[in-house]
Amino acid sequence: MTQTQAPMGDSKAIISNQPGVHEKLDEIVRKHLAHRSKKPYQAHTEQAFNEMNAIVENFDGEIILDSCCGVGQSTRILAKQNPDALVIGIDKSAHRINRNIDDVWQADNYHLIRADLNDFYRLVAAANWPVSKHYILYPNPWPKAKHIQRRWHGSAVFPEIISIGSEIILRSNWPIYLQEFQQAAAIAGRAGQLTQVNEAEPLTPFEAKYQASGQTCWQLRVE
Repeated sequence: MTQTQAPMGDSKAIISNQPGVHEKLDEIVRKHLAHRSKKPYQAHTEQAFNEMNAIVENFDGEIILDSCCGVGQSTRILAKQNPDALVIGIDKSAHRINRNIDDVWQADNYHLIRADLNDFYRLVAAANWPVSKHYILYPNPWPKAKHIQRRWHGSAVFPEIISIGSEIILRSNWPIYLQEFQQAAAIAGRAGQLTQVNEAEPLTPFEAKYQASGQTCWQLRVE
């Protein structure tokens, strides 16, 4: 079966040619844990990190990372929920970062930055940022089995991802993605718990769309 999209209300449920956790997941994760990426950093990401790092070094409080933040709705909500924290949202798309959002989401304690997370994660890990919570909300699932290494837990930067944050919180409407991340985290020595998302206020536009379509959203919390 090839990967397709089945209609489900206003959004589409993920259908994959992969029935469960990828058979090569453990092999891929162990390879990346043993051999760290050493590719050069992209200039725009290194510059964005240096600017943000200066702010982090002068901040004495909780730091929350919101990866793949898109238009920044989740970053703004997290900043509103954690007024004493510094919340940093990162996305690779300048268009999404700069999209206008209603003032109801505005707060003074967050930053939205454009950067390639494949580089940004390595820079954050090297600088040992004291991140308390690391959110990865509704990442691209790459549901075709052949694309396993495009998922965060199958990527070369997974060793850095799993090292960032006292807590790592992922959400997805495709439970296999979270089951794979949970298994990858266990290989790296971190336990995770998978639960259903029941919050009334959606954190992201994707979450709102999935919930409105009757899809179940799932959360993995890695301690």
